[in-house]
Amino acid sequence: METVGRYETLHKLGAGGMAEVLLSRTTGEGGFEKLVAIKRILPSMAENESFVKMFIDEATISAKLNHSSIGQIFEFGKAGDSYFIAMEYIQGVDLRAIHRHFQQEGGAPPPEMAIFIITSVCSALHYAHTRGDSRGKPLGLIHRDLSPSNVLISFTGQCKLIDFGIAKAAERLYVTVGA
Repeated sequence: METVGRYETLHKLGAGGMAEVLLSRTTGEGGFEKLVAIKRILPSMAENESFVKMFIDEATISAKLNHSSIGQIFEFGKAGDSYFIAMEYIQGVDLRAIHRHFQQEGGAPPPEMAIFIITSVCSALHYAHTRGDSRGKPLGLIHRDLSPSNVLISFTGQCKLIDFGIAKAAERLYVTVGA
């Protein structure tokens, strides 16, 4: 079984052009076990200094956010030649899958569901956009990638905004084009 830092990899959840997400677990004394999602830079991107800086920014920015509707970051590290982010594993589906389901069924989600999702996302965005640092100075954070694939709905009914990878913040290491 492959490990990433102190995490055992169970299986791949998904991959994109620059990173992959792995379902992993950490274990401890007395049978302690916690599932996490590991986002890891692909080996082909590990040499790309600009992408590595963006990845570090994502971890740094996301770690400053603590809100019930934002996926939590637990750890940022390096295993071998690749950086990784250990984050909250949200067992469920993204909003894209929910939309696809209702399209196939020929209907729309119940109004209560839509209102809950919209309210949760707006609450997360408001929190992130108004968040200050430890001295109260605004972070100047803007998510910039609000898409259905970045809104996760857990099987227990939680709604979580994820992926602050291209967020704009006042104190970034790397500035994206058009920032």
